[in-house]
Amino acid sequence: MSKDDGGWNQSTKSECGFFAFMKRILIPVLLVLFFSLNASAQTYIINGRATYADNSQVQFQDITIDCEIGENDCLKFTGTTTQTDRSGNFTLTFNVNEEDDGTPILLKVRGEEFPHTLNLALLENAGGSLTQNIKLSQNPTPPGSGFGSACCILLFVITAIYVVGKTARMLSTPAGRMEFRGYKPSRMLECPECNILVAQHQLVKHLIVDHDIEMFEAGEMAGKAMRAKWENEV
Repeated sequence: MSKDDGGWNQSTKSECGFFAFMKRILIPVLLVLFFSLNASAQTYIINGRATYADNSQVQFQDITIDCEIGENDCLKFTGTTTQTDRSGNFTLTFNVNEEDDGTPILLKVRGEEFPHTLNLALLENAGGSLTQNIKLSQNPTPPGSGFGSACCILLFVITAIYVVGKTARMLSTPAGRMEFRGYKPSRMLECPECNILVAQHQLVKHLIVDHDIEMFEAGEMAGKAMRAKWENEV
């Protein structure tokens, strides 16, 4: 075996010994840290009942933890949410540590906020859960309001479908496409002399050129034809 091979083996043994030493040291330290963190953490439970101003139960509404402005210790609990049941009862559960004792949080329901201060000693004396009932300052939404909103939405949808359908039918014909672009067809009037249909703005010219009628008389005849058309439409 060469000197180089001997040096390589010695180096490898040294590295293996170093990793084995670190393994013996690091694993116990990590285990101690893990169990110490788990030992300090505990479950914080808030039970209660949410009611409206008229004492009726707040049914199936979210209760969420929020924080006061500038309260940084509370931020890790933000967004923790539970929901009331049919009777307005709720249970809010989250984990806390010893350093969280005394942290103020807000219980937010339907836009209203209710303060709560984390109290670990009181939690322990109460057997692991605290009770905080919530009474809103607002009254429940009238039962018919949701139905009315649904009717309005349905009416809007029906109207939108009708307008879209009417527009589609209009665009399916050349005349409809012209009308959609702003072009309106000329009103047609019946010539009092030959009974053919002539565009309203062309009737006077038609009477003068095709029937050799004086301009003043042609104007009167065209006016009578227009009045007769309007009366029939009314």
